[in-house]
Amino acid sequence: MHDFKRGDARNYPAKPFVKQRIFHRLFAMYRICLFLCVVISCVTSQEAEEPISYTCTDGYTFDPVRQVCKDIDECALVPDACKGGMKCINHFGGYLCLPQNAQIFVSNGDEYTPTPAPVPVPAPRVPETRRFIHSQALTIQCSSGFVLDEQNYCRDIDECSTGRHTCTSDQVCFNTRGSYTCQCQPGFQKNGDQCVDRDECHQAHYCMHRCINTVGSYYCECNPGYKLASNNHSCIDVNECEGSNPCQHQCYNILGSFICQCDQGYELASDSRSCQDIDECSYSNFMCQYQCVNNPGGYGCTCPDGYQLQGSRICQDINECERGHDCREDEKCQNYHGGFRCYPRNPCQEPYVRTAENRCVCPSVTSVCQGLPTTIVYKYMSILSDHSVPADIFQIQATNMYHNTHNTFQIKAGNEDGEFYLRRSSNLSAMLVMTKPLSGPREHVVDLEMVTHNNVINYRSSSLLRLTIIIGPYAF
Repeated sequence: MHDFKRGDARNYPAKPFVKQRIFHRLFAMYRICLFLCVVISCVTSQEAEEPISYTCTDGYTFDPVRQVCKDIDECALVPDACKGGMKCINHFGGYLCLPQNAQIFVSNGDEYTPTPAPVPVPAPRVPETRRFIHSQALTIQCSSGFVLDEQNYCRDIDECSTGRHTCTSDQVCFNTRGSYTCQCQPGFQKNGDQCVDRDECHQAHYCMHRCINTVGSYYCECNPGYKLASNNHSCIDVNECEGSNPCQHQCYNILGSFICQCDQGYELASDSRSCQDIDECSYSNFMCQYQCVNNPGGYGCTCPDGYQLQGSRICQDINECERGHDCREDEKCQNYHGGFRCYPRNPCQEPYVRTAENRCVCPSVTSVCQGLPTTIVYKYMSILSDHSVPADIFQIQATNMYHNTHNTFQIKAGNEDGEFYLRRSSNLSAMLVMTKPLSGPREHVVDLEMVTHNNVINYRSSSLLRLTIIIGPYAF
């Protein structure tokens, strides 16, 4: 009802009879409603009627508006209705979980209408979900490489195990989803439709040193001095010195090989393994003073008779006169380089008389001594063979000193080949000089004369020094 405002005569003019008419209509409607309520309550109180219920089969629900059972779309209502990548297909009274590659044909009995679907990853076996389906027929057709099983599931065909492949005898069949592939055996590669050997050595390989290709494979070899490790690819050093020593003396291992060394006094033979003795004596004539004797691994020096080894190479004269000799009692032993000799203790011969050791005097009272040296003195000395020259070897010295006397010196005998000369040193002495080398063993006797003059008293006398020079057999 409108609430009319009083005084708004321009829009709604006041009409009292209209208001009265409306009131009578409303009252009549109220009376009718009151009557119906009474009737309904009376009927209800007399007899309760059963409510009407509608039951639909599984997969359908009642539509109260249309008063019919309508299909439930489980694919839209049920979360994750299908598992494992299966696709959900709603149908009358239920739904199906089918592989993604399944093709569905819905038919009314006249014709088929294919509905293609994508082909993704395979899914596990579809659970049996059966719903009430109306009269329409459902036909499933699998893609190539698949076959429909009893559960209407498109399963992959294993062409390799069923023999439904075209791989040759030298190829290996590998099943793939919906198909298969033909691959060559390990170590081979395809050349057109044929499998040929793969030369691994010309491609990437793992050999450390050398790669040897074989049919369908390869193997590794190591350089000499190495051996294959347990992985059959790496090479490790062989210690040749362990176990059987390849060297005659000393073995030293190095990477990939070994070296041999010999003990002192030996040298490697041409085979670089054996050791042969070094003949040290052939290297120099100065290894030993006298004679070098080669020994296995070394050498030794020897000395001749009359000498003994001093140190390792020097020969030293043996003084037999001190060690022992076979001279008689009336003889005296005179040692020289390399030996000794026996000389008479009294060398004086008639008319000389021995007055001291090695000194003989001719008595002046006898006429036989006239013209002879007054005294003869015997001296002995030893020199080396082939002594270097010139060499001062002996000095003659006057023993008696008289006033106003004059001495002269000369070689009286024993210098027939001119091996010596006498050099006057002073009025009282002279030096015997050797001018030529003498080779031994040899005994050389030289008579040295000293003549004394005194013009005041008209005195003249001579003395003789008989020098026996024993030349040794060697230059040492």
